[in-house]
Amino acid sequence: MIYAKSNPVETLRQHTNELIKAYKLIKELYGETIEKSISMDPKRFWELLEMACYYHDLGKANTPFQNIIRSAIGEKELEDEIKINIPHNYLSPAFLPWQELTKEERRLLVQVIGYHHERDISPDKEMIKHIIDNDLKERVEELCSEMSLNIDKLTKLYTKDIDDKNRIKEDEDIYKDYILMKGLLHRIDHAASAHHSIEDNVSVGVGKVTRWYLETEFKGGLREAQSFAFANRNKNVLLVASTGIGKTESALLWIDDSKGFFTLPLRVSINALYTRVIDDIQYNNTGLIHSTSRDYLDSIEHKNSSEVYEQSKLLSKKLSFSTIDQLFKFPFKYRGYEKIYATLAYSKVVIDEIQAYSPEITAVILKGLEMIHKIGGRFMIMTATLPRIYKDYLMDRGIHPVEGEYLSEMKRHKVKVVDKNINDAVEDIVERGKNNRAIVIVNTVKKALELFNIINEEKNSENCYLLHSMFTQGDRAELEKQIKDFVDDRKNKGSKGIWITTQIVEASLDVDFDYLFTEISTLDSMFQRFGRCYRKRLFDRNEPNVYIYTKDPTGYGSIYDKAILDKSTELIRKYDNVLMEEKDKVNLVDFLYSRENLRETEFYDKFVEAIRLLDNVIDYDLDSSEAQKVLRDIDSTRVIPRSIYDENINIFEEYTSSASKRRLQILTAINKLSINVPKYKLPKNLSEHKDIKNLYILDAEYSNKKGLLLDSASDNIF
Repeated sequence: MIYAKSNPVETLRQHTNELIKAYKLIKELYGETIEKSISMDPKRFWELLEMACYYHDLGKANTPFQNIIRSAIGEKELEDEIKINIPHNYLSPAFLPWQELTKEERRLLVQVIGYHHERDISPDKEMIKHIIDNDLKERVEELCSEMSLNIDKLTKLYTKDIDDKNRIKEDEDIYKDYILMKGLLHRIDHAASAHHSIEDNVSVGVGKVTRWYLETEFKGGLREAQSFAFANRNKNVLLVASTGIGKTESALLWIDDSKGFFTLPLRVSINALYTRVIDDIQYNNTGLIHSTSRDYLDSIEHKNSSEVYEQSKLLSKKLSFSTIDQLFKFPFKYRGYEKIYATLAYSKVVIDEIQAYSPEITAVILKGLEMIHKIGGRFMIMTATLPRIYKDYLMDRGIHPVEGEYLSEMKRHKVKVVDKNINDAVEDIVERGKNNRAIVIVNTVKKALELFNIINEEKNSENCYLLHSMFTQGDRAELEKQIKDFVDDRKNKGSKGIWITTQIVEASLDVDFDYLFTEISTLDSMFQRFGRCYRKRLFDRNEPNVYIYTKDPTGYGSIYDKAILDKSTELIRKYDNVLMEEKDKVNLVDFLYSRENLRETEFYDKFVEAIRLLDNVIDYDLDSSEAQKVLRDIDSTRVIPRSIYDENINIFEEYTSSASKRRLQILTAINKLSINVPKYKLPKNLSEHKDIKNLYILDAEYSNKKGLLLDSASDNIF
């Protein structure tokens, strides 16, 4: 008996059979789409991939590996003179039918199989040859019997092709075939090991279900943007559309019957959209991919949360909602990047609110879209305002998406530009909050706390609330629910009061206030803030409903590029006391982010430098977690305030004393108590919690009304 796994116990034959089932399913569901990206004869491609499935784990027959499993399951170990356990993936190519393969096919299969696990250590060629001669040869007969294979002899010639210096690169003719074959083998192997289906085998795509939903609920046929998206569902699309135009449904109609991935900047907006597609549109073949997706699925009491979570991680769902850091790691060409890249070759990807990302992250997204285009995938960029520089990048790279612009004729925002600090608006904010719903959006947490203290404590204003990023995950989720309920007339008709927030509400929350008071920010950010006021209503007042304060804005030069912020201030002044049209907003952002205006700005330099680095990335230089850390663009530390830690000490004590399976459940509760804080804001010499990696206890005040008060932090850190 030759074993493949110990938990659960699985023979090599059983594991391989699972791979073949997954292989057949992906070929059946997406074979025709995948073949459009293949360079070689499609029939031969599938033959070679099937061969990779059969041969990928044969190296596990080596005696040291078998003894590891036998020891784990309580079976008698085999006699072993080798004693050295070389990774099985480096041994498996020895069994390939060398004479049946062309030189190109040999190199392709050797690297697909030899690197189906990515290792930090390079293969020891001489030791591999030694094991082939002195161990694997003795195992051939048993392998042939158990695996129904006909192996005449083993080869050692393949070792030159698993040298790191000889890995297949982008400038080679077989690169696309290699990416697809290796990426599919990764997915097939991972699905087989997890005993989950590699793909949702469903007959109806999200496009058809969305059309049913629109026809049933609205009965007026498709809107213009939706018809445009559906008509161009087989093309790359750039859609500029106002709030209320039906962008989300447009994207789902564009995805149609294809496998789809839908990305948004923030987890809270992804969660809301996931729930909406499940509950309203009633498309259940949907996954959720981000760092706290399991917590969210549990919180909404999803009946199959564990299964959905596992299938989402495996990229198995027909439609998935994801953060960028989970999906767009592949442009870094980290070790194992082929899995995601190959999946996107037969998928459609929606990038919503691209203007909300930093220039560095946007560079990664655009580079990723370029790579997706090259390998045969499709993309849609969907936004209310599009910086011109991003469209120019695509054009420069020879990518010409179909463009559609659908702007609402509804005038929603009358602007007042005030050359004062937003602190000078306190009296007006308090007055507006007495009989209306007023939202205040500032550029930093510090400024939000300052205004909250003035309005809530000094002015004794009732119904004043605070929302920013320095709340624990659990409290923040509750506050996000409260702010949505506050403006929901079905739950809270006639509510009045003030919410003080930071830019975390810009692209995340579907809320509608009567008045907006805001610090000046860059125009793309500013117009996102506009969308939290009179979101879908026609302007019906005499006085302005948007007040912009331009003096001494916080975040000047740190959060926002000075030159772009100065130019934004100059441009918005022209609209003082003006009822703006949606076209005005689109044109202003387009002009602001033209090359002419951006040259010599820090924003432009960051974008260009990021593109340069991505164009010259060193293949396989990073692992997946390192690539993800770069992409998140956050040098942050996970902390728990001391008071929260002390109140929940029993959870930490239970974690320390629990078995590993229970620990995973406890970590979900611990994560809800944590806050991600930029490192530069924290005291130096932090010490890691003794039992939980990357978690720190911070001696700083915390309240569920104000959040973490970093000014109170001391250097006495546990």
